[in-house]
Amino acid sequence: MSRLPAAERREQLLDSAVSVFAERGYSGSTTAMLAKAAGVTEPIIYRHFKSKKHLFIAVIERAGRLTLRLWESQLESAKDPAQRLRRLIGANPMTSESGRRDYRVIVQAMTEIEDPEILEALREHVHKLHAFVEREVATAQNDGQVSKAFSPAVTTWALLHLGLGYGILAALGMPDHAVDQHNVHVRQVITKLMLGDRAKQVQNEMLQRRRTGDQQ
Repeated sequence: MSRLPAAERREQLLDSAVSVFAERGYSGSTTAMLAKAAGVTEPIIYRHFKSKKHLFIAVIERAGRLTLRLWESQLESAKDPAQRLRRLIGANPMTSESGRRDYRVIVQAMTEIEDPEILEALREHVHKLHAFVEREVATAQNDGQVSKAFSPAVTTWALLHLGLGYGILAALGMPDHAVDQHNVHVRQVITKLMLGDRAKQVQNEMLQRRRTGDQQ
């Protein structure tokens, strides 16, 4: 067993822990299994993490960091807020090659929400993703690319709800769950509803009626 710098060892333990937790879940994993997967002894794990739960929570936290990093890299070269939003709609970490294992752990963690620390870690994970997407939606609205009929916050919640459902159905291998007989993909539907000219017109008219009603 080679001696690694602390930061590298921590990352190595997180990498191997993802595979174990994704396959066995939190309750079904032991520190012995985690140590064996990492090729280390159990004391090495406890040197970096106070407990199995702390390691599990660290995996959840890292999944959030990796997702934000993925989104930032995919949006970096976008030419305008609309293109950034289109790319974001198509960048579901639950189905990406790099994020699939991490999000199996996230789904596994949802069965452990009786534990307040795990529940808080999941909530914090979701809040960070929501904050990122909300900023993108707000920027697109301010640029006139998306209607202001709905707040950035609730629009973002709608996207996260849809993304979570899409990710779960994809993981189940549901046949044709994302396309119809004309090969129209669900991402195209969401993009059209948010960024299509006709959709923006209808939503802006609805916003105007709401504002007029408020003034009466």
